[in-house]
Amino acid sequence: MARRALKLASLATAAAATTGFYLYGNKHLDPNDFGVVRVGRAFATTAVITFDYLTSLRSVSRGTEEYESVKSQVHLRSAERLRDLCCANRGTFIKVGQHLGALDYLLPEEYTRTLKVLHSQAPQSSRQEIEQVILEDLGKGINELFISFEDAPLGAASLAQVHKAVLHDGRTVAVKVQHPKVQTQSSKDILLMEVLVSAVKQIFPDFEFMWLVEESKKNLPLELDFLNEGRNAEKVAHMLRKFDFLKISYNLGKMYSEMIFVNGFVHCDPHPGNVLVKKCPSTGKTHIILLDHGLYQVLSENFRLDYCRLWQALIKSDMKRVQKYSRRLGAGDLYPLFACMLTARSWESVNRGIDRLPVTKQEDVEIRTNAAMYLPQITKLLNSVPRQMLLLLKTNDLLRGIESALQTRASASSFLNMSRCCIRAVSTHQRSKSDSLYRKAQISISEALSLWQINLYELFLRLKGSQLGNWVIAFLSWMHHSS
Repeated sequence: MARRALKLASLATAAAATTGFYLYGNKHLDPNDFGVVRVGRAFATTAVITFDYLTSLRSVSRGTEEYESVKSQVHLRSAERLRDLCCANRGTFIKVGQHLGALDYLLPEEYTRTLKVLHSQAPQSSRQEIEQVILEDLGKGINELFISFEDAPLGAASLAQVHKAVLHDGRTVAVKVQHPKVQTQSSKDILLMEVLVSAVKQIFPDFEFMWLVEESKKNLPLELDFLNEGRNAEKVAHMLRKFDFLKISYNLGKMYSEMIFVNGFVHCDPHPGNVLVKKCPSTGKTHIILLDHGLYQVLSENFRLDYCRLWQALIKSDMKRVQKYSRRLGAGDLYPLFACMLTARSWESVNRGIDRLPVTKQEDVEIRTNAAMYLPQITKLLNSVPRQMLLLLKTNDLLRGIESALQTRASASSFLNMSRCCIRAVSTHQRSKSDSLYRKAQISISEALSLWQINLYELFLRLKGSQLGNWVIAFLSWMHHSS
């Protein structure tokens, strides 16, 4: 696998750096390749959005219904302008726009709803560009490498696209090809975003999204390195080999709990386009196909264990430990907000127990309203937590979106799976730190008992939800009333 699917000639790259535009093989010329066009479009969009917020809300009294209505309209207009900018500048802009669209409960709904379409609106490279990348990166043409190669991509994303092909040994393969200008433009695009975010912060001091620029600056090179993606795919396949369903949402949550709490190696881009589900014709079992292994987060042991203990505290409604481990993870005095962001539940639900009741429509509206109201505190929190937490928050939101679509969000089974993984992770760590065989045995027995209790509780829930369980409950109720 090549480090990147497209590596342009050094002469063309030098021209891009000095003149601000890209000549692809001296034949392909796109107005979007001109630096002045991309920069001008980005500055113009930022200026229009900023002006809209400054003028539209100036004459309306804060806290009134009219203010909220006008603010919602400005949010929607601004989100649509931002979406159009991402679609026009493509590449890195689409990638960042996708990230923003995944920040449910962190950004106003108008933004997340509008920007989610970027997951399905991605540019496509031409056949000529695809041929050039394969020739330059692999040293051979398409006809030399493949018996057949489909011109139309199976799918196109912000950074690359995938084609179906057949090798000379008869194997059918997916060939992932990076878009032509993404790599050379990405560093310039991130610098441009950094300048724009800094400029907006001068006007709106509460606007603190530099964390997103910093994360993009760190993660984009990894996503553009296809050798890194190949190694990640092999590693996660080995790591999760015991799951026969991996080749939903209960299984998806189970898989991610294993990655986060037990292994500390997390696929951080599980949007709907990267998670495919199919039923095996021979067995009837559901299989999950996990795509796009460019972006993974490696969790340090201390961070992973603190995160385990925090989720255990959240599931048990142990508020003292929620405060303790939230602070250890950088939340400080904003630990109640941090707990709400992690669980996407109200503070009242966190106190009562997030596994007790499902999310109601009223609570959903309350969470979104509070997200807009506490945006300055949210951005402050995002700037203070460890960088590892940012991708986990994004991953949580993407998984939550899939669970909401499948109507399995905040189900008891997902919390039970998380509990199992947390118990196993903490017990494994405790055994590794103990030199006493007796102490190791104690830890193992405690672990087994805790897992047995969870299994027993899960069996109770299944019986309760079954027809047999309903008959037993009805019978017991009848016995109680008749006595």
